Amino acid sequence: MRRQTILAAAGCAALVLAAGPALAQSVRPLAVGATVEGSIGDGDLTAVEDSYRYDDYAVTARAGQRLEAVLRSEAFDTYLEVFPPDETAEALAMDDDGLGEGTNSRLRFTPPEAGTYILRARPLSGLDGGAYTLSLTERPPAPQAPRPTAVRVGQTVEGEISARDPETDDGLPYDAFSVQAAQGDRIAIALDSEAFDPVLRVGRSADGAFVQLAENDDGPDAGLNSRLVFTAPETGEYLIRVTPLSATDKGAYSLRLEEGPPPAAAEPVAIGATVEGELTESDGKSESDSPADAWRFEGQEGQRVRIDMTSEDFDTYVELFDENRVSLGKDDDGGPEGANSRLTFTLPRTGSYIIEARAFSDGTGAYSLSIVEVQPDRAPEPIAFGSTVQGEIGEGDPRDGDDRGYDAFTFSGVEGQRIQAVMRSGDFDTFLQIGKADGEFAALASDDDGLMEGTDSRLNFTLPEEGDYVLRALPLNSEGKGLYALELIDRGPQPQPGSLLVGSTAWGTLTATDATNESNSHYDAWRVTVREDEKLLITMVSNDVDSYLLIGREKDDGEFEILGSDDDGLTDTHARLEWTAPEDGTFEIRAGAYQQGQLGVYALTVEKQP
Repeated sequence: MRRQTILAAAGCAALVLAAGPALAQSVRPLAVGATVEGSIGDGDLTAVEDSYRYDDYAVTARAGQRLEAVLRSEAFDTYLEVFPPDETAEALAMDDDGLGEGTNSRLRFTPPEAGTYILRARPLSGLDGGAYTLSLTERPPAPQAPRPTAVRVGQTVEGEISARDPETDDGLPYDAFSVQAAQGDRIAIALDSEAFDPVLRVGRSADGAFVQLAENDDGPDAGLNSRLVFTAPETGEYLIRVTPLSATDKGAYSLRLEEGPPPAAAEPVAIGATVEGELTESDGKSESDSPADAWRFEGQEGQRVRIDMTSEDFDTYVELFDENRVSLGKDDDGGPEGANSRLTFTLPRTGSYIIEARAFSDGTGAYSLSIVEVQPDRAPEPIAFGSTVQGEIGEGDPRDGDDRGYDAFTFSGVEGQRIQAVMRSGDFDTFLQIGKADGEFAALASDDDGLMEGTDSRLNFTLPEEGDYVLRALPLNSEGKGLYALELIDRGPQPQPGSLLVGSTAWGTLTATDATNESNSHYDAWRVTVREDEKLLITMVSNDVDSYLLIGREKDDGEFEILGSDDDGLTDTHARLEWTAPEDGTFEIRAGAYQQGQLGVYALTVEKQP
């Protein structure tokens, strides 16, 4: 970063004579406590398959942090989704009309792990658009849950969901029940309500937290009511939670427990084989009480298998269990062709495993099921800062859950260290992921085309803690293979903010060594000291970047609290922010680029509002 401060109160608009064209949209950062104004329009990203426009926001969250996003619009029926750090994964949660104010949305979610999540603001359907307001807040800790009510098989319980009930991590009111079961017991659970769309969840308590084992929303031939056949993996107490689909729904319900039907008899299948089957109404029942076939195979500890299920008659669904019918993994549409299923899994122990083949919802008919052994995970290779490695993605590489070959590299770092990984390839569209080295790999952050040079990747990331990390180099799509180059760069500690007086203009240059926000866009930080209720006019203009302004302060826990922001308030690519100080103190202005990869000169002016 290069800075120059001019002690003059000149209007910022006069400093840059010509505005550059508006640039392509990227993910915009959204801090907890912030409210932003946005608009869905012709220039926004469009989901091709579902044909809707959307804006994406990057949210950095702690594991277990209880968050609430609210989307309001008078122009369209709002819809919110949240996606995990791995951009290719499905939505973790979504909401349509949860705010209870017409068609506005309220999405409550609790991140399962620390990382940067994508919050998507969009219309419910179609290419409608218009102005909207999006806010993100942290909810207070959940109250201690009451002791569940004991129930037994053969019993029917009448209950009511009300505003006095405890809440799940996702903000849904619930009633809790407990049932005793022996290993292998199958319990058929029915949940009915005429007042709301009920959702049924079964799990266990671990260290005071509810660990879900099974779930059902709309059972077969039950309308909106729930049906679940649960197999107890071991002897003990199990918890049943009754919740509405929407946080605003309330009313009476009926819960019934009966002895469950026997599971589908498992036929033998060998690794490397393909079998042809047919689902019929006379088949055994799955946990969702729908027809299912079961196939048993023998595997070795550490063996990695891929299970494919295809059908022209129904939308396939495949689930893998251990010999005690404990679910290990499942897939709906992970196969190479839309409604077909593919599950890739590393077996945790030597022994018998069961594959359950069924339809995603209602459906019967012919299907094909295959199981093959694939390349097991390899230990990551070390990569040093400042080095570039040459590699190749090929048929012999291990595959991830999306059937993409990958190479893995490991490095060590300290808390707050800023790293950058750059991946280039002339053979395929590159993709980068970073995660912790311990346990099953889970992406903390990822990047597709961040280098802004075609389909090459650049991932900027600040390490959340000291330790070992894994960098995965892979293609964006499962068909990608070929040569690549990977470079790992130590970007050092976060740059310190500069100082700026009210009534002055600062010239600066965004460079590749500057700080980056959650969406990997660069910014310079400036500190300004003001009095309570002092009204400021902050402008940023640039011919090189699409200007983006934030003002806020660092909280005691180190998080940056956004108190105001603007993107195009002056012109299409220049920012203008009117802001009033909430109290005496020093605040931080972040002058940055709206899109990652943008670098260049800007002018920042801070003056009192006329």
